[in-house]
Amino acid sequence: MHVIVDFTVVPVGAGTSLSGYVAEVERVLGASGLNYQMHANGTNLEGEWDAVMAAIRACHEALHAMGVPRIHTDIKLGTRSDREQCMADKVASVQARIQGQEF
Repeated sequence: MHVIVDFTVVPVGAGTSLSGYVAEVERVLGASGLNYQMHANGTNLEGEWDAVMAAIRACHEALHAMGVPRIHTDIKLGTRSDREQCMADKVASVQARIQGQEF
């Protein structure tokens, strides 16, 4: 099953600057081969359910290996059974409506 996920990994007990940990999460996702896009408050990720969940697990494992004692992750996910849809499709749909091409 294809899934589109928006998730945020929050290292707890790792100090106030988290960009190094965010960079590590992005490296893990890059190695996963999945389509992903970082944004200001998290990351969008898409692919087959098991692969996406494995990638999120790998992010946790990488941060724990860096010494992070605790991690909190918020996950929002969506699936469709009526048709295939990717992140780019969802964005393009809204952009078309903004431009008045669709309602």
